Amino acid sequence: MTDYANESLGLTTSRPNHRGRKWIWIGVPVAIAVVLAAVLGGILGSRRAHNNKDDSSGSSGTNGATTAQATIGLFPIATNSQYLLPLYPSTTNTAVFTTPTFHAFSNEALAWPKDSFQPVNPAPTSIRPDRPRLIAPAYKWNALPDLIKKDPYLKYWNDTIFGNATSYFGLEPVQYHLDGSSGILDNAREVKMRVKAFAYVYRMTNDPKWLDRTYAELQAGNAASDAFGPAGTDKWNPMHFLDTAEFSAAFAIAYDWLHDAWTNDQRTQILSSMKTYGLEVGLNAFTNASTGWWANNIDGNWNCVCNNGLTMGALAILEDDTTGLAEQLLAKTIPNALANCIWAVSSDGTWSETANYWYFGTTGLAEMTASLLSATGSDYGLLTTNPHLELTGYYHMHVTGPGSLFAYGDHGPNKFSTTANAIMFWGDMLNHPEYVLFQRDQHDAPEPNSMFWYDPSVSGAFWDGLALDRFFDNSTDQWGAMRSSWTDEDALYVAMKAGTLQGHQTHNDLDAGDFVIDALGTRWAGELGSGDYLSDGYFSNDDQDSERWLYYRKRTEGQNTILVNKQNQIVTAAPTVEHGSSGTQQGSSTVMDAPHDSTAYLTADLTSAYGKVTSLKRGIRMINGRKQVLLQDDINAAGDIMWRMHTNATVTVSGTSATLTIGDQKMQMTILNPPEGVTITTGDAVRFPDDPPLPDGQVDQPNPGVTVVMINLPAGEYSLQVLFNPQWNGMSASDFVTPPSVGIDGWSLTSHN
Repeated sequence: MTDYANESLGLTTSRPNHRGRKWIWIGVPVAIAVVLAAVLGGILGSRRAHNNKDDSSGSSGTNGATTAQATIGLFPIATNSQYLLPLYPSTTNTAVFTTPTFHAFSNEALAWPKDSFQPVNPAPTSIRPDRPRLIAPAYKWNALPDLIKKDPYLKYWNDTIFGNATSYFGLEPVQYHLDGSSGILDNAREVKMRVKAFAYVYRMTNDPKWLDRTYAELQAGNAASDAFGPAGTDKWNPMHFLDTAEFSAAFAIAYDWLHDAWTNDQRTQILSSMKTYGLEVGLNAFTNASTGWWANNIDGNWNCVCNNGLTMGALAILEDDTTGLAEQLLAKTIPNALANCIWAVSSDGTWSETANYWYFGTTGLAEMTASLLSATGSDYGLLTTNPHLELTGYYHMHVTGPGSLFAYGDHGPNKFSTTANAIMFWGDMLNHPEYVLFQRDQHDAPEPNSMFWYDPSVSGAFWDGLALDRFFDNSTDQWGAMRSSWTDEDALYVAMKAGTLQGHQTHNDLDAGDFVIDALGTRWAGELGSGDYLSDGYFSNDDQDSERWLYYRKRTEGQNTILVNKQNQIVTAAPTVEHGSSGTQQGSSTVMDAPHDSTAYLTADLTSAYGKVTSLKRGIRMINGRKQVLLQDDINAAGDIMWRMHTNATVTVSGTSATLTIGDQKMQMTILNPPEGVTITTGDAVRFPDDPPLPDGQVDQPNPGVTVVMINLPAGEYSLQVLFNPQWNGMSASDFVTPPSVGIDGWSLTSHN
C-alpha cells in the first residue's frame, strides 16, 4: 500500500527511475523496481513466445525434457506491470511442465563442470589457488559462455545484466547521502549493485571501459574522495554497521573478480580502503558494543549481512595482506553466523523478522556461504547446522501471492543489490529444484549471482505437484497461506498470521489476526508497510509502552484485524492456531480448476492479545472450490468491538454489504446473519482523534488512496461472519454459495459443505 518512490527513506540522487503509478500498492515489496536496477531488460514486458501453444507430445526422458525446455524458452510470457510477477500461458505441456528435477549426471552438456578444487581437509584460511574466489570461480566463468548459448534463462539474464550495466555506466558515481540514523546503506547497496554488474560485463568482454568504470565507482564515491563521508576510519559509517558491511562486500567483489586486471596501484588502493574502512573496524566491532551489537544474540538480517561483508572482504584479501587481519576475522565471522544468523530461520522455515527482511538476511547468508564454498571448499555448517534452513524457500514461495508479498511488518530500506536469488543457491545445495524453478521466473532473477547459483541441468515446472496451501506453526510466526492456483494471475490467495508480537527484531506490527486477500489480479485487503524509520522511538523496543506502537502503521488499528476499545493488542500475547487443508496440489498444467470440495482453513485463538475479552477466535477459509472466502470472528468482549480492513478499492456500502471496485474488477463483501442494527462503514486510514499523542514533532506517514472498511459492534458475544465474493468472469450470482453458520471450534474440512 506504500509508494516507495515517495517515502523519505534516504533515497539517493542517483537512484534508478521508477515508472509512474496511478495508485498506491498494497503490500508491494520495498522499492521493488529498484531491485530490477534500471530494469533494462529486467521485465519480460509484452514478450510473446510460442509457448502459449498446447504441446503434449514431446520427447521422453531427461534429454527430451531439457530439449523441450530449450525449445520453449522462458516459461512466463510476460511480467505483470503492477506487481512484477510472472505471467504464465494457459497451457498443458507435459513434455516440459513436469516434476522438478536436477539432471546433472544424465545431462552433462547443460551442467556445470566439476570444480577441480576439492580440498581433503578444508579450512577457512586455506584458499583456492586461482581467482576469482568469491561465489564465481574461474571454472564457472570459463563454462558460462557455452551454457548461455544453450540455456534460455542464462541468456536472458546475461542480456539483462549487460543492459543494466549499460544504464549504470552513464550515471554519475553514487553520491554520499547520510540518511540520519539509517546511515549510508542505500549508497552501499547501490555501489554493490553497480560493481557486480560492471565486473561481470568486464569479465565477459575484457573491454577495459568496464574496468575503468568500476574503478571510477570505487574511487569517486569512496576511498579516494574527501567528498564521500568523513575523513578517517568512519568513512563507511560503522555506527550503522550494515553500511560498512555492504561496502566491504562491494569492494571485495571488485577486488576479487577483477584481481588480475587491476594495476598494482589500483589493487593496493582497493585493498587499503577495504581494510581501513571495513575490515579493521569490523574486527574491532566484535569487542565494541557500539558498532558490534549485532554480533551478540541477534538472529536477524543484521547479523547475516554484517558477517557476510566481513567474510567476503577477508576471503578477498587473504594471502595478499600479510597482517593476519583476514585470518582473525574469519575466526570470528563463521562461528558468529553459526550462533546467530542461521537461526533467523524458524523451525517452519519462516524468517523471524518479516517477509521483506527475509531478502536482506538470506542474501547475506547465501553470499557468505557461497563465498566460503568457492574460496575454501566448505560451508562449515552454515548449510546444515539449522536443519530448517531448507524450508525457507517454501516460506518465500507461499508468502508471495498474485498481489505480491504478504508484506506484514516493516519492509526495510531499498533493496538494490538484494534479491530473492538465495533460494536458487539453496535449491541447488539442498536439493530443492522447485526453488530454482520458482525463482528463475521472478523479476529479480537477472543479476550476477544468479549466473553462478543457477543449475542449468534443472527441468520441470515448480508448480507440478506443489500443494496450494501451507501452514507455518512456529509460535513466533504462526501463519498460513492458501490459493486457488500457482500460475493464474487472477487466482484467489488468502494469508493470515497469528504469531507472537515480540521477538521480531522490532520490525513487526501489533497485528495478530492480520490477513490479506488477492483475487482477479489485484489485492483487496493489504498492508500499509513501514513507517518513517527516522521517527522518534520507532525502533525503541517492543514493550507495551514502546513509542513504536504510537504510529498508525504499527498500531493495531492500522492492521486488518479486530480492535477492542480501540486499544493496541497486548505484546505478550501467545495465540494458538489450528488449520486444515484438503491437500490439493497443482498438476502439470498451468490451468488449475480446483475440485468443488477443495478447501483450506486457518483458525487462531487471539484471546491473549486483548484486554476486556473473555474469548476471541478468528478463522479464515476458502469455500466453494476456492472461489469465495469466509472470515469469521467469534467474540465475547466487555468492550466495544471494531472489525477493520484496509483496501485500495473504491467502496460502495449498502447496509450490511459493500462492493469493492479496483479498475474494472469487483469484490462483494457481505455480513452473514448480521446482528440487528449493524452496518458496514468506511473511513480514512488515519489515527483516532483520542489516540495517545505521537512524540513531539512527529507525524504519521500519510496513506493516500487507502480506505478502511469497518464493522462496529457494542460489547457482547457475537459470531461475526464476513463473506467475500470476487466477481469472477462467467460466474453468475447463483453460482455463489452461502455457507452454514458454524462456530470456529467446530470448523473442519467438511464443516461448510
